[in-house]
Amino acid sequence: MEQSKRRQQIVEVAIHTIAELGYAQASVGQIVKRASVSKGVFTYHFASKDELMEQIVHEVFDAGARFMSPRVEGQTTPSDMLKAYIESNLEFMGGHRDYIVALTEVVTNARTADGKLRFGGAADDLILEPLIEILRWGQEAGEFKPFTERSARVTAAAIRSAIDGVASQLLVNPGLDLSGYAAELADLFLSAVHRPSHPADSSAEGGEQS
Repeated sequence: MEQSKRRQQIVEVAIHTIAELGYAQASVGQIVKRASVSKGVFTYHFASKDELMEQIVHEVFDAGARFMSPRVEGQTTPSDMLKAYIESNLEFMGGHRDYIVALTEVVTNARTADGKLRFGGAADDLILEPLIEILRWGQEAGEFKPFTERSARVTAAAIRSAIDGVASQLLVNPGLDLSGYAAELADLFLSAVHRPSHPADSSAEGGEQS
């Protein structure tokens, strides 16, 4: 139990260190100094800085899921669930700024030995699945317009990109009105996905032709 707490402490200190100093300057030396542990204690828990970075990514996503899940899963309509997904995501960002800044630093800077970004790819696909499920549910319930497999994924990616874009804005504008931003995003995407209530009847619009 004590070892688990020590590992979690190192992760937390690393998150705040990266948020303050940036990825490049947040060396293992800086992290162990701030965590008040020895280099040996660090290597006992993490084989390398890369392994620590992977744990940080998992920690931020897990914390976000724990925060959002009860807010999203408690909704009873697809529209309310999509709204809750967007708004709770930005609410989490507002309450965990260091987490979001650190995550952004890690995923945009951490690279593999051959120079490729370490995070992305399959992880990007996985994070879209909850959104795609909400869109499918909305389609089946008659609230949302019909989606093809491709259009559902494109729409989910657009929603996710808009949310992730807020993280970049937080880096330069800590006072960003996240509540207002979330409401605008939710309205924008709900308008985009809703099935029109009264489809235009083009045959009636022009009236009778003489």
